[in-house]
Amino acid sequence: MANPFAGAAHQVLEVDESGNDSAFEDDDAESTTTSLAESIYNYRVEHGRTYHAYNDGKYIFPNDDRERDRLDLQHHLFNLCFRDKLFFAPIENPRHTLDVGTGTGIWAMDFADEYPDCQVVGTDLSPIQPPFVPPNLSFVIDDAEDPWLWQQKFDFIHFRLMGGSFRDWRTIMQSACLAPGGYIEIQDYELPVKSLDGSVTGTDLERWGELLIEAAKVAGRPIGCCDLFKEWLENVGFIDIQQQVFVWPTNTWPRGDDEKMLGKWNLMNVTDGLEGFSLALLTRFLGWEKTEVDVFCAKVRSDLRDRSIHGYFDIPVIYGRKPLQPSNPFG
Repeated sequence: MANPFAGAAHQVLEVDESGNDSAFEDDDAESTTTSLAESIYNYRVEHGRTYHAYNDGKYIFPNDDRERDRLDLQHHLFNLCFRDKLFFAPIENPRHTLDVGTGTGIWAMDFADEYPDCQVVGTDLSPIQPPFVPPNLSFVIDDAEDPWLWQQKFDFIHFRLMGGSFRDWRTIMQSACLAPGGYIEIQDYELPVKSLDGSVTGTDLERWGELLIEAAKVAGRPIGCCDLFKEWLENVGFIDIQQQVFVWPTNTWPRGDDEKMLGKWNLMNVTDGLEGFSLALLTRFLGWEKTEVDVFCAKVRSDLRDRSIHGYFDIPVIYGRKPLQPSNPFG
């Protein structure tokens, strides 16, 4: 079987000792299908950020313009890392695809353009998707933790960066409304930030990841459990499971133009999103004040920009197939 991850930009990071970063300095890179009740738009406002209203409190990251812009930037980062691959599961001629936690809908729009004969649905707790989309794409306000009541079964179900969203990933995996032979794919992130040489140890950057993990645990929606995805998929009956771990450097510290470019975009991604990643978790669940979060985030941003800290995020991608024959876990 051909390697499903062939052609993806899987990096082995090496430190660039030259200090030559001139080409990578920060510069200018900076038809929904449902009638939605007004309450869906009555967003929670907290510490100057807005959060979803539907099933309020379940998702701990913002949905405002700042976060939408960052999500679209982050999609570009995925495209750089994956060399424009939207997914890795070996699906062929999909007819029905579901994007869970679609956000701005940018992945779903690209997928719908690439597969015009496939009916694509993007779901989210927030109605922040654009009104003009490919004719084969629709958006629905939906909570994946509610019972899955779709009339059709999907050939492909996609999750991207949903860490901290669910109380129990195993329930989500088992609920997935897949047709026999259909694939589930999860693209996620791991915390805390790692380094090969120990340079991240003891930094505010490392502590930040540890604090988010702690707060998410208190919230009952864990972050940092990607290493268990394979086991969980197996336990609920998936087969042909494949996994690959990519890496996103924290800045332009690695050697190589591709690696530096990833680091440049990821630095923008994380620094732009740092407040949004941290505010709700630290204030709601660890009792921090907004001013404390601001001061701490400033320290973390300093670490993110420090090229002597050779940090990186693991970005695991894992997919599995639902058996053609029914098995007990799927009912």
